[in-house]
Amino acid sequence: MCGIVGLFLKTDKYRPELGRLTALMLHEMKERGPDSAGFAIYDEGQPGRTRITLLAENLASGWVDQDWFDTAKKLEGVLGASVDVRVIHDHAVFETDGDGRLARQWIIDNAPELAVLSHGSQIEIFKSVGDPDLVASRYDLASRSGTHAIAHTRMATESAVTTNGSHPFATGANTCLVHNGSLSNHNQLREQLMRKGESFQTENDSEVAAGYLSWRMREGDTIDHALKHALEDLDGFYTFAIGVEDGFAILRDPIACKPAVVAETQDWVAMSSEYRAIAQLPDVEHATLFEPDPGKIYSWSLNS
Repeated sequence: MCGIVGLFLKTDKYRPELGRLTALMLHEMKERGPDSAGFAIYDEGQPGRTRITLLAENLASGWVDQDWFDTAKKLEGVLGASVDVRVIHDHAVFETDGDGRLARQWIIDNAPELAVLSHGSQIEIFKSVGDPDLVASRYDLASRSGTHAIAHTRMATESAVTTNGSHPFATGANTCLVHNGSLSNHNQLREQLMRKGESFQTENDSEVAAGYLSWRMREGDTIDHALKHALEDLDGFYTFAIGVEDGFAILRDPIACKPAVVAETQDWVAMSSEYRAIAQLPDVEHATLFEPDPGKIYSWSLNS
């Protein structure tokens, strides 16, 4: 099962309402994924400023009293730059002028009680186990503004039901992915990507797909080129929705057994596993509707 939603705002008309609209879409997918939910929000950010979204999954069970500020202080010494801290329940957002990729790797290597959910100038990711509506409410999705968002409701098939195993997944700067389906070659691909410098924090096959795209883009690919290679290198069934710094993309595998529908108006592009999520959006009666073709890459950019 699993449910995917994505919303890309082509104009600024609905950007103050991005979170509210995404929450409406996510609600319609709760029956497809009762195990957990998560969302990624993109905004315009600040040039040269990186945000690192962190999860202390054991906070929810009361295992530790997480000292975010102690971790931030240690990270400042590594980066040679100040780190500001914003705490949201069991998540925190670190903001710094330092190197985001270095920060991500240092936290993975030195703070095993934490998971790095995202890093970049535009992106923040929040996720948790449980009812998708409660997840959206807990992290105040409806109040958020921005340019684009993707979200996911999960019915676990390939790994345990944990917050860190929930979607979206991000390993590269400002790049994240949600996935409905399963990959058959993820273990082999994970090993290959680790040799190329990628770091993984779960056994989830979807994190491998996110790492693959991050590696390709770090090597110089655009998201379209990275997805073209993914069609050759990823084995399995998948519908992907991908967020990048300046845009949004969709890809279904060449068999396309996992559902997807897209709607587009002059102000927005939306996709979901089912039309009922898109039906909540403004001016939807004037939207162009279509089902993405198997193996065809669809992408939209803020710069186009």
